[in-house]
Amino acid sequence: MVGPMTANLDTRLASFSSPALSVFRIVFGLLYMLHGSIKLFGWPLGTAVPTGTWPFWFAGLIEFVLGLLIVVGLFTRIAAFIASGEMAFAYFYQHWPPLSGGSGQTASFWPIANGGELAILFCFGFLLLATTGAGIASVDARRRGGLGRTAGAPPRRVDRVAADDRYRDDVPRRRGLLSRFRRR
Repeated sequence: MVGPMTANLDTRLASFSSPALSVFRIVFGLLYMLHGSIKLFGWPLGTAVPTGTWPFWFAGLIEFVLGLLIVVGLFTRIAAFIASGEMAFAYFYQHWPPLSGGSGQTASFWPIANGGELAILFCFGFLLLATTGAGIASVDARRRGGLGRTAGAPPRRVDRVAADDRYRDDVPRRRGLLSRFRRR
């Protein structure tokens, strides 16, 4: 049983979900882009990886470009999905030596023991962004015209069409994915 205080808190916090998602996306994207800038440019710390070095230079390029897209909120779902896959690859390639082909290296599968917890967190954080969208403060939300909702979410109001309205010419029809194959 949910008490009135819990329901009230849930209602209050629900109104902040899209702005909080935007803040999460921006911070996560900046951190990811920072990892790429260290590999590519040596900024702000360290030295740059030599151009074309496999896999670190290419990982830095992916991290920088996708991080920038995620920060801005442009093509967020696609960029976050690719970034999630890159982080999964990074975990298994870099932090778990049996799959990286390391000769005679033994390392634990567990992220705490092999130093891969950051890769796992990035992987699942980007998977979350790929499924939830960019939030209210993003280019995706502006492109879709959904300024007050999460990018990619269905509209809040759905117009219902009566069964007899299908045959009227003055009622606009919704065109679906397979509508061009339907008989008229």
